[in-house]
Amino acid sequence: MKLTQKLSLTLIRAKFKMISLVSKRKAAEQVIELFSTHYRKTKKRWPTIFDVSEPIVFKLNNQRVKGYRWNKNQPHKILILHGFGSAAHKFHQYVAPLVKKGYEVLAFDAPAHGSSEGDTVNALQYKQMIENIIAWYGPINGFMAHSFGGIALSLALEQNLPDENTRIVFIAPATETVSAVDQAFKMLHLNDKGVRKEFENLIIKQTGHPIEWYSMNRAVQNIPCKILWIHDEEDYVTPIIDIMPLKNKKLPNIEFLITKGLGHRRIYHDTRVKNTIIDFL
Repeated sequence: MKLTQKLSLTLIRAKFKMISLVSKRKAAEQVIELFSTHYRKTKKRWPTIFDVSEPIVFKLNNQRVKGYRWNKNQPHKILILHGFGSAAHKFHQYVAPLVKKGYEVLAFDAPAHGSSEGDTVNALQYKQMIENIIAWYGPINGFMAHSFGGIALSLALEQNLPDENTRIVFIAPATETVSAVDQAFKMLHLNDKGVRKEFENLIIKQTGHPIEWYSMNRAVQNIPCKILWIHDEEDYVTPIIDIMPLKNKKLPNIEFLITKGLGHRRIYHDTRVKNTIIDFL
């Protein structure tokens, strides 16, 4: 971690400690805002494949969502979904091979990401975006989702069951929200149980569900499609231990590919992983 990052984190921790002393509820509200805001802005290095894409724009909660489409009006459609702090152009290397297979390819920048408008995004907003894409540009025959896009997709498909022939690829998905929240509180040095309780109460009030509900281990068991789940042993963002309860169930529709040494973001750039995904879809 760079010195500037360490100083910034120290200041953030001090801020949260001070707020929690004044109001546990206010501190919890600030954690939710921090949890929904990404600060690692992606650089706009648009790969040339985006120069030949058809731009798509629609409104979601009065904010513009930007999308891209290639090879329009094909019977088989693939939707690519990026993770938190990322953007559609990060997955440019998948577009040409999928188009070569004769597929229509769709990719969107989630709210508050890439060229889409907004300052924050949560799993339900991302889920709502996916549901709108399916309704307006579908039917979608294949999905590919990384990290935060994975849990949003699982929540969307759980309530909008696709055709059983649909194929789904999860790449290092954010499997258990409880784990992500635990990491956030640990990073912030927020050991105050009162703040955590207020946080959990606010999540229920705002979304109607406890944080335990935001679980891919739970949601994917309600999706009867063929699923390829790719995860790395050394992923410290979405730890592999979170997927073990599901993996150990050995569900017949879920195939796991476990890699080593690729981490959380390099995994989808790996040639073997890319080829496996293209073949599966």
